[in-house]
Amino acid sequence: MEIKNKKITVIGAVRSGISAAKLVQKLGGIPFVSDMSDEVKLKDSINDLKKENIEFETGKHSDRVYDCELMIVSPGVPNDAPILIKARKFKIDLISEVEFAFRVCKGKIIAITGTNGKTTTTSLCGHVFNQSGFNTFVAGNIGLAFSEIALDVEENEFVALEVSSFQLDLIDQFKPSVAMILNITPDHLNRYENKVENYASSKQKIYENQDENDYLILNKDNGEVLKYLNDHKSKSFYFSLNEEVDNGCFKKENKIYFRLNSREEFSCNVSDVKIKGDHNLANAMAVICAAKIYNLDNERIIKALQTFDGVEHRLELVREIDGVKFINDSKATNVDSVWYALRSFNEPIFLILGGQDKGNNYEQIKALVIERVKKIYAIGSSAEKVFNFFHSNVKVEIKNSLEDAVTSAINETRKGDIVLLSPACASFDMFDNYEHRGRVFKEVVNRL
Repeated sequence: MEIKNKKITVIGAVRSGISAAKLVQKLGGIPFVSDMSDEVKLKDSINDLKKENIEFETGKHSDRVYDCELMIVSPGVPNDAPILIKARKFKIDLISEVEFAFRVCKGKIIAITGTNGKTTTTSLCGHVFNQSGFNTFVAGNIGLAFSEIALDVEENEFVALEVSSFQLDLIDQFKPSVAMILNITPDHLNRYENKVENYASSKQKIYENQDENDYLILNKDNGEVLKYLNDHKSKSFYFSLNEEVDNGCFKKENKIYFRLNSREEFSCNVSDVKIKGDHNLANAMAVICAAKIYNLDNERIIKALQTFDGVEHRLELVREIDGVKFINDSKATNVDSVWYALRSFNEPIFLILGGQDKGNNYEQIKALVIERVKKIYAIGSSAEKVFNFFHSNVKVEIKNSLEDAVTSAINETRKGDIVLLSPACASFDMFDNYEHRGRVFKEVVNRL
């Protein structure tokens, strides 16, 4: 990709935007970064940009953003944002940061999307491939932005890449060697005109440029994945907890099997998967499919499954105090994630729920909440919505802050209870991101 001496505008001065601007500069381009947020919120980003001598503006999008040959758009900027509508009128090419990084990356991309499980699956994929002797970077929506490592990846190396629907909205040539769709359930509907089909269409873009040399791994148990599946040239593999498949991975009794053309190529015990829960078995099976596509050694795959501890902010045990367990599930930014979280515990649950609502329908978890939750602490801008939905069935108390919720919980729980932060909402009303929310929860718990 030749961008030397070309003006490139980057919209968004957070992690992926900063990394994209740095990559533009490394490639000899002239980056300009623009963000509507103020300098206080962007303090760290501004220091980073100044250090690299990259020009920027904050608190506005001036007309200078249109003086460019390419615009790289951060995932937080919706497709119908006025700045993007105007850029299209000027015939400016708009691409996502993932698309930009892909164009300069030499390695093999294993791209992973889905409503839930992306972060765990991406981390596990990197762990399995690295433990099997294949140098593999883990990037995207998790940890490092793709742009940060794109130039470091050699042809015989891999990138386990977590990609969101927002990042896929503005792809053009993006073509992973392996694409995974873990599941599709209603999420981000506030950004997709409240239509599941629009959200699903974004997810399906992950394989639109694949050819017969590429692979597509799909969840056989998820109706929405199959319902919105488009014609594709890539070879399909499936994973299932409920039925046998001829090409892919499935669970049968207490074993996991992988078949290629109806022939068994791999098996392990369910107990070999260290991370617990059926949803994590499904995530592990998706990774096993990718591992066997590249013929990774069976014993090394099993060893990696046995040694993977999971990821931060996803059903993470923070601390146990007087027999009460505090669980950080800040990554649960939709209702479906909370459903999985509630099913993971048999103990009485004190649930911290709420944040920036994304068109949530809590009917999906109502029965589980009634069955397993003793009390809800409603927080954030959606606290009133949470209260109105649940208060006739479960005790609900609105709290002004996450700290207030935790403090109340420690005073009301007893030995054997669970305090679960599983918000079902975005974090941006109170925090920078879900990681920030999770860190604050852990800080409060560790001060108790």
